[in-house]
Amino acid sequence: MKDRKSKAKLIILLGIIWVVITLPLPWIVNNPEVSAAQFNTILGIIGVMSIPFIVLGVVWTLKPELTT
Repeated sequence: MKDRKSKAKLIILLGIIWVVITLPLPWIVNNPEVSAAQFNTILGIIGVMSIPFIVLGVVWTLKPELTT
């Protein structure tokens, strides 16, 4: 049971790190020409694009033999 909890925590941590790294927030937030609607659209696009990479990280964490 403890191993399962540690894997779940690792997967959540990796997902959060991936989303934070992929967000170009300084570029978006510091630009006065980006409106709130554009900001929400960009965040949505980044979120949708991140899903496959997060899933790939989860699968590789659970089954590392798939990487060979």
